Amino acid sequence: MTSVPTPIPSRTQFVLEGIKHRILTGQLTPGQALVETELAAQFGVSKTPVREALKTLAGTGLVVMNQYKGVTVRMVDADMAREVYDVRLLLEPEALRRSVQRGSSLDTAREALERADAATDTAQRSLANREFHRSLYVRCGNPLLGRMLDEVRDQAALVSAVAWAANPSWEREATEHREILRLALDGDSDGAARALHSHIASFVQRAFPEAQGKGEQE
Repeated sequence: MTSVPTPIPSRTQFVLEGIKHRILTGQLTPGQALVETELAAQFGVSKTPVREALKTLAGTGLVVMNQYKGVTVRMVDADMAREVYDVRLLLEPEALRRSVQRGSSLDTAREALERADAATDTAQRSLANREFHRSLYVRCGNPLLGRMLDEVRDQAALVSAVAWAANPSWEREATEHREILRLALDGDSDGAARALHSHIASFVQRAFPEAQGKGEQE
């Protein structure tokens, strides 16, 4: 008998999404302390939904809970980047290949690219880019594969936020996104998958070159 996930109360969900948004758009930075009382005041709730939201975020890898240091936004280093992007390299190109082979609609991907191009700040562009990547794999025909990629999606966005803060590379990535979409729209499933693999690999190599070195030594 399978267990049914317990629904998250609406206030907890509200706080959860709010904190996540701040982390993934760089408003809350890696290593920054997350104080329950302060967050409760900011969101206009009691500490209980804040505490539950932080526990959920810890489970997804966006925050770290320590009995001595309290709760902080997860730090991003080469090891984390390598682990997260290794999973993406293994799964995301294959999911895109399957989406293209199935003839899945790519309208959402096209719209996400348009929003990214029209973005007026980093937060808007980051959210649009996340949606672009998800739209490539979500219709792959294997819900489990999609959920596995969803699980690392937020951590990948955290890595990206840190990398972009240090070295913005929006224009290069936007060009690569357009080429990936062009190949996918042409029905070239293998070409689109190769372009996506190259796109993911080149990003982490530029942002965290030491991650590539460690991967080769293991």
